Amino acid sequence: MAMSRTRPESHGCPDEAGLIARAIENDPAAVRLIMQRNNRRLYRIARSVLRDDGEAEDVVQEAYGRAFTHLREFRGASSIGTWLTRIVLNEALGRLRRRHETVDWESIENQRSARAQIIPFHFESAQPDPERTMAQREINEILERAIDDLPDAFRLVLVARAVEGMSIEDTAELLGIRPETVKTRLHRARALLRAKLERDLGPSLPETFPFEGERCERMTSSVLARLKSP
Repeated sequence: MAMSRTRPESHGCPDEAGLIARAIENDPAAVRLIMQRNNRRLYRIARSVLRDDGEAEDVVQEAYGRAFTHLREFRGASSIGTWLTRIVLNEALGRLRRRHETVDWESIENQRSARAQIIPFHFESAQPDPERTMAQREINEILERAIDDLPDAFRLVLVARAVEGMSIEDTAELLGIRPETVKTRLHRARALLRAKLERDLGPSLPETFPFEGERCERMTSSVLARLKSP
């Protein structure tokens, strides 16, 4: 399953320093461009912590407000995207702690998540097809619920690494853990996700490659047209 993605800005982007300088001077175009380059990653990171679409949006907006207010403090030790991601993560974790004051972060990997909606994953299709669209939507929902059901620490690493494509080093820096721990959690997350999907998708396998409806009619009509040809 191929996921459509547009990468956020990478560290070392040649126009980053100039963009930040313009943003410091409250250039709306520069601020907008920085946000557009990082919106998806920041939302997904916040969403992976909070498991709530609305709260994730609130966190990203709050983080942007804080970041752009203190943009002069940015020293360029990492990319602006990494700096913003760290602010969003801290804001999301802070909100989660306020929501659940008794959360034990040392045992977070043993917690199970409640089901909720998650970031949509968009699948590409060569041609619009109602049957395939419906089938893909159902697969999306199963995949999203399975990711949401992962323990918090595993889910966050999976979103950072597998969904957002962050490097092991960047993920380790963001979460304050060792690269080896990132690898271990990602491996475990994938194993849990695979087991969950096998359980949930098993009953759906007979419906794979749907052929009824428009596709069936189109092929039938095409064959009949050929048979009528001399």
